[in-house]
Amino acid sequence: MVKPRIECVPAGDPGLAKEAVKLVKRAGLRLDDWQRYAFERALYTGPDGKWSAMEVGVDVARQNGKGGILEARALAGIFVFGERLMIHSAHLVDTSLEAMERLLWLIEDIPEFDSQVKRVVRTNGREGIIFRSGQRIRFRTRTKGGGRGFTADCLLLDEAMYLPEMVMGALIPTLSARPNPQIWYTGSAVDQMVHDHGTVFARVRRRGMAQEKGVAYFEWSAPYEIDTVSEHLDDRAAWVAANPAMGIRINEEFIKTERRAMDNRTFAVERLGVGDWPNDEDIDEAISWDRWRELVDPESEMLAPICVAFDVPPARDRVTIVGAGLRPDGLTHFQTMEYRAGTGWFGNRMGELVSRYNVHSISYDPGSPAASLVRQLENMGLEVEKVGARDYASACGAFQDAVMEGTVRHHGTDELATAVKNAATRPLGDAWAWSRKNSAADISPLVAATLAVWQASANLTSVYDERGVLFVGGSEPEAPAGRLVDGEWVSA
Repeated sequence: MVKPRIECVPAGDPGLAKEAVKLVKRAGLRLDDWQRYAFERALYTGPDGKWSAMEVGVDVARQNGKGGILEARALAGIFVFGERLMIHSAHLVDTSLEAMERLLWLIEDIPEFDSQVKRVVRTNGREGIIFRSGQRIRFRTRTKGGGRGFTADCLLLDEAMYLPEMVMGALIPTLSARPNPQIWYTGSAVDQMVHDHGTVFARVRRRGMAQEKGVAYFEWSAPYEIDTVSEHLDDRAAWVAANPAMGIRINEEFIKTERRAMDNRTFAVERLGVGDWPNDEDIDEAISWDRWRELVDPESEMLAPICVAFDVPPARDRVTIVGAGLRPDGLTHFQTMEYRAGTGWFGNRMGELVSRYNVHSISYDPGSPAASLVRQLENMGLEVEKVGARDYASACGAFQDAVMEGTVRHHGTDELATAVKNAATRPLGDAWAWSRKNSAADISPLVAATLAVWQASANLTSVYDERGVLFVGGSEPEAPAGRLVDGEWVSA
């Protein structure tokens, strides 16, 4: 058996774990030695009968068999531990539904298990298995509010490298009222250039590496760092270390095919488990996370006109467009107008926004990767404003002040939450600005929001006509005035 390279196992009694293994075997689920190794050790109990590990992390390369461990945990939760509600959460709908079907196959093959099933729910968004005892397993895809209103005994978080902060904010409180809850995170290595929401899993890994109390962690990976692994990509020992199912469900010829087909970085992350992990320990909280959440207002709207800003991360794999405007109460509202992969769509989309909404200004940071997109807008006859270094530093400080003073509102969307939670700063003259290099995730949504709010605060004034519609300087603009309602512009 290939043991995990990184391992954290809190001490405890293995008695309940052994009962779980017997149950899983009776269900016909054959666990590999490495799967059983992690499964058993994650289920040790303390003298009080509670889990030694409230948090369990399993990090192993794709297609090795993480799903089998989660199936075993679900079966044990229902038929051994008597848990009332389990929530299985996945990043994609197909993954969540496949997990439910695989678990049903196991249950339906054993008459004594199948007889305990009362109903299977396949209604979109309500998928789950309900047992005659009243126990339930819900299968959910990640949403900002998914899980609210439930009281769960166990969370099974598959694809943990895609786990937004706001999702965790909805799910974790579901455990607070239960006497012996447990959370499982299963996934593969995080590449912060690809995985915008990998910080949650990175924290679990860091806690496991630090041998923190209450954490069980198991990682199969090659013993290299992302910046030195390129010379070891053909090392068979590295393949074995990162793939405990090699020779079982993953064959060597397939890995050779992947090696030829993938670029070096992708192969290192996906097959060798060598991640480019975000380091949230090095990040000072530039914006209070608690304060940020207090300013979430799902019903908030901005009146005409609005200021728009855009930004692009160093990887140049997406563009963020943020709009900001004043509310009737004088506060500033900002929201993401677009957060989409690629850059080819940008010019057309910005043209749509300008023609559809009452846009006062479009701005960007000329020292950022966003500068390369300006020509698209200029060729369309659109005016674009540069925010120089001095003003950019002022904008960053003003944005931080606005959050702390509570003069802004937002919708609490995932891309902005991730950027705020992971943003780092850098000195800029006598002031400071956001640092892309030192931040643990893509902060382009935060950069765009900072610029949009800066422009709105500087250029939009609270002057109304007889209809109560906000205008700049009191003069009616050429574009229709109005407000954004559920993403649609409603003319005044």
